[in-house]
Amino acid sequence: MYSFSPIIVFRALLVGALLISSSESVLLAQGTPAIVTPAPRVGVPSVSQRTVPPEPRSAGQAIVSEIAIEGAQRIEPETVRSYMVIKEGDPFEPTRVNQSLKALFATGLFADVTLSRQGDDLVVRVVENPIINRISFEGNARLELELLENEVQLRPRIVYTRTRVQNDVKRLLDLYRRTGRFAATVEPKIIQLPQNRVDLIFEIDEGALTGIRRITFVGNREFSDRALREVIQTTETRWYMFLTSNDTYDPDRLTFDRELLRRYYLQNGFADFRVASAVAELSPDRKDFFITFTIEEGKRYKFKKFDVISKIKDVDPKDLIAVIEAESGDWYDAEAVDRAVTTLTNAVGDKGFAFVNVRPQVQRDRKNNLINIIFDIREGARVFVEKIDIDGNVRTLDKVIRREFKIVEGDAFSSTKLRRSRTRIQNLDYFSRVEVNNIPGSTPDKTIVKVEVAEKSTGELSLGAGFSSSAGVLADIKLRERNLLGRGKTFRMALSLAASRQTFDIGVTEPYFMGKELAAGIDAFHTQSNIIDEFQTTATGGKLRLGYAISEYLLHSLRYTIREDDITDVDSGASKFIRAEVGSKISSVIGHDLTYDRRNSSVSPTSGYLLSLSNDIAGIGGDVSYLKTRAKAQYFYPIKEGWVASVRGEVGNIFGFNDDIRVSDRFFQGGDKLRGFKSAGIGPRDLSTDDALGGKQSYAATAEVLFPLGLPKQFSVNGAVFTDAGTITELDFDDAVVVDTGSIRLAVGVGLGWQSPFGPIRIDFSFPILKEDFDVTEAIRFNFGTRF
Repeated sequence: MYSFSPIIVFRALLVGALLISSSESVLLAQGTPAIVTPAPRVGVPSVSQRTVPPEPRSAGQAIVSEIAIEGAQRIEPETVRSYMVIKEGDPFEPTRVNQSLKALFATGLFADVTLSRQGDDLVVRVVENPIINRISFEGNARLELELLENEVQLRPRIVYTRTRVQNDVKRLLDLYRRTGRFAATVEPKIIQLPQNRVDLIFEIDEGALTGIRRITFVGNREFSDRALREVIQTTETRWYMFLTSNDTYDPDRLTFDRELLRRYYLQNGFADFRVASAVAELSPDRKDFFITFTIEEGKRYKFKKFDVISKIKDVDPKDLIAVIEAESGDWYDAEAVDRAVTTLTNAVGDKGFAFVNVRPQVQRDRKNNLINIIFDIREGARVFVEKIDIDGNVRTLDKVIRREFKIVEGDAFSSTKLRRSRTRIQNLDYFSRVEVNNIPGSTPDKTIVKVEVAEKSTGELSLGAGFSSSAGVLADIKLRERNLLGRGKTFRMALSLAASRQTFDIGVTEPYFMGKELAAGIDAFHTQSNIIDEFQTTATGGKLRLGYAISEYLLHSLRYTIREDDITDVDSGASKFIRAEVGSKISSVIGHDLTYDRRNSSVSPTSGYLLSLSNDIAGIGGDVSYLKTRAKAQYFYPIKEGWVASVRGEVGNIFGFNDDIRVSDRFFQGGDKLRGFKSAGIGPRDLSTDDALGGKQSYAATAEVLFPLGLPKQFSVNGAVFTDAGTITELDFDDAVVVDTGSIRLAVGVGLGWQSPFGPIRIDFSFPILKEDFDVTEAIRFNFGTRF
């Protein structure tokens, strides 16, 4: 017989009870699922799949004999097992079973997973997520299909999951909101297909554009709400705003509006200005936004005095005060201070100091609302350019960008030259984004210039249509590539058709000929014109060009032109002086242009001036010989916001060496240069036929003031008042039927200009004040052009 100690019996019973309790709480009876967990909600976090060390095995604990996989179609059973934490030979531990379940869900491959015990086997039943067969969009009319496809991340042959679909829905809604459609809705639908595949359809209701119902400002005392609305880019929705998107809500545009307000106030004396908040509230019907800017103007300051302190030997501050353009008594202007910093940096740099640091110190006199500006000039740290890194240029060659830099590797670093280099790269117009920054180099005295660009299309195909009082109906086709083969070359081809002029022109320009800053080009052209109704002039030839910059603003170009001028289709009733020139002659012409341009814009200047001089010499070969000179000057002055005064003058003279000057080479006046008179409407004239004969000397001058008409700025409509004066005189012959008074003609007028979405439109009403009886006048002049 065996005898049992009470202590041993107690311990055995305790161990048995713990085993039974553990088994009942984890594993159910054979053939009944041990753990059944529903599919997780969207966004179930991933579970680490690292191997969890097994718990110490208890006596009598069941062991996983086999892991059976059921329901797998595309996915191999071994792949399913690889995701699980529990393995064959491990004990049935609830922790490892639960972690395996989570790990399988975290893969995103399964819509449902069930783990159950059958005897000593662990059965894993899976329901695989379907595969996307096709993705389509329905209801999109405002956004292109390609744009929507690029926005979503799901693609055909990718596993379908709810999380991914919802993320793509959010991306599509964000895309529509960026285009101003906050009422848009996107509903994903699936179509079940055989072999566990689905078609995914995004049903889109784009909704109406979410406009701007009202823009208000809180805290503005100096400027009215209306004035500030003219400053910002966002506009209130009006019936006439259908041609712009500025009346739709855009968070990025609102951020830019904050900056525009800041600049405006800082330019007008408010040194303490800040935008406290810019809030956009969506109306309950989701059709419009109410935008409110809360601003703090602060006090308005004026400049009291400017002072320069120089810590650089041999740099006298007294010599630098004169280069500061701002004056005492002017309203404080942050941009004027920035311009002064640049001007002082350049002035000290011109004295041979490459490392200059100019710091403006602002001293406020809050009691009297005055500001003193002290420019502290010191030698900066001696830093040299170690290298220039360029990134983002896939098509454009590195050298095309490098040659625009005003500094090269090894030069002393200059922030002014770096800013100018960035401007030059932007002016190439090859890139949609240009970022130029400097980062630390390999040593403290070296810096690396980092250039990041984003290329854009540089090819242009434009179709033009319009009407001009002088040329009649206009139509043109232009093909232009500004960055040919990524080498910075320009190729152009143009065909223009008008009632009085037809032109075909083709040319190529190399901006850095032979690696130098020389713009070389070659052109071929064919032109037919009949500005004067009595005859037609045909010019066919070619041209060689070479231009270069003498300085930043002074440009010089040379050209050689050879052409054949043919005068044909002379009316039988035309002047005898015109009929005598029927036929063709060869012209061999060498010319040059010298231009000094200080305008702030070459397209729509509002300040600055331009001076130009050109000469053409014909006679080195060919059939004609002459010297033709033209000089032009323009000056623009901003009177106040939106008001621009301009004065322009032009003189011309042509001198024949041996023969008389042909009518095709003479000057004609009228039209755009002398409004109030028809093209070729003034100057020497054959009274017997009333034909204009042109002249050897030409004079024209214009004084004009452009001003806003008080309409919303979105209309882009300006008014103008002007005075034009000019004359044409002097011929090589004298005849009783020819009249040439050489008197000054004068006209005054008003104009209306509109920068329409279809192109610039200009209407001028002119009234001749000084004229001759034989002049041909023109009261209304209309010009319209477009590109599409």
